[in-house]
Amino acid sequence: MHSFRRDLALLRDRRFTLLFAARTISVLGSSFAPVALAFGVLGLPGATPRTLSTVLTAESLPMVVFMLVGGVIADRFPRHRVMMAGDGLNAVAFFSLAAMMLTGWTPVPVLAAAAALSGMAMAVLFPALAGIVPEVVPADRLQTANALLGLGANSSRVAGLVLSGATVVLIGGGWALAVSGVMFAVAALLVAALRLTPAERAAGERHSVLADLRGGWREFISRQWLWVVVAQFSVLVMAAQAAHGVLGPLVAKESLGGAAAWSAVLTGEAVGMILGVFLALRLRPRRPILLGTVLTVPTGLPYLLLGVGAPLWAVVAGAVVMGICFDLFGVLWNTTMQREIPPASLSRVSSYDALGSLMFGPLGLLLAGPVAIATGPRPALVGCAGLILVVSLAALLSPGVRGLRAPDTAAEDREPAGDAEPGSPVRAGRPGTPAGGPGPAADDLEPAG
Repeated sequence: MHSFRRDLALLRDRRFTLLFAARTISVLGSSFAPVALAFGVLGLPGATPRTLSTVLTAESLPMVVFMLVGGVIADRFPRHRVMMAGDGLNAVAFFSLAAMMLTGWTPVPVLAAAAALSGMAMAVLFPALAGIVPEVVPADRLQTANALLGLGANSSRVAGLVLSGATVVLIGGGWALAVSGVMFAVAALLVAALRLTPAERAAGERHSVLADLRGGWREFISRQWLWVVVAQFSVLVMAAQAAHGVLGPLVAKESLGGAAAWSAVLTGEAVGMILGVFLALRLRPRRPILLGTVLTVPTGLPYLLLGVGAPLWAVVAGAVVMGICFDLFGVLWNTTMQREIPPASLSRVSSYDALGSLMFGPLGLLLAGPVAIATGPRPALVGCAGLILVVSLAALLSPGVRGLRAPDTAAEDREPAGDAEPGSPVRAGRPGTPAGGPGPAADDLEPAG
């Protein structure tokens, strides 16, 4: 029987512990950043909402534009070095923002340039993180590793919700940005200490960036389960962004008591994500993508409850369910990606996953306001919940989604004999195509995260 003791034994592995600590601290820095940046910018003399919008747009656009390039970089170079560079760039960006705000020299173009550097850093970090986990832990411990990394990240997000606002109030936005910079710097140092053996890259001459992108696209599109779920999430994230970013806060302000009520909903979601980690440590489904896609069906529940006028406690409960489902999906998705995608192209495929899943999110934010004016926020929320339900059920029609099988996980139920050395067969090995599952030309992906 799988036990928590065996799960936690992975933390005795020095390499995984360093990755776990680096990821947890980096996410805490990211959780501090939005509140610190928003209130730091709005606290500047003469700042307006347009000023904040300019800085935030400068941060988000490079993250989208450079995501695919980040995948190429992470597949070409040692991924722990790429992650170190990404966290280091984030540290430079936030130290620069902090210095400008603390000294009072805050030209908007320079603020935007520093924010853009942070966006580029995130575009580099995400694909490298997706690819580094199989280089750190044995193949039969991937799901445990992803669940524990999720536990650290989700705990950091909850802590960030609590601590970031208090830090801004107590010491100001500029110093809070400096705290974010320190966290990113510490994460970079921890990743640098990993000292991984360089992973084997594709043999042959070095290709151009475009050739690498085409190779990653072929890996992505050849796996039906991958592109189907990414297409599902492109619509799901659009609806969720509209509901979470605009419509939900509107209803909370009008009917549920304002910011405190919406904070309760967000806290419920965060608690659900932590609970989902413990379920992810227990579950070993034979059809992980099928179960993961089924779990997306109820993720629109809090939006439906808000839309029909349910009491706050019911909406919070729905948010807990949503958090559990999204976290379980994320662990199953990441583990399947790491098992099924060749290591040499994993970061590029992950970048296509992220780009495809997130590309319509800004459109959801853009449309939410006009739709709320035209129909009212409650009917719009019901529409978002319905859209999530429809695309989730549609994804279940895919044979690739229903048919992909996980390899035998019995080995993961055995107590590990000890830390495997980097480069040993247990670390370098990759399970073959599972019996009964799609072959190398099948499909895989998921970014929900």
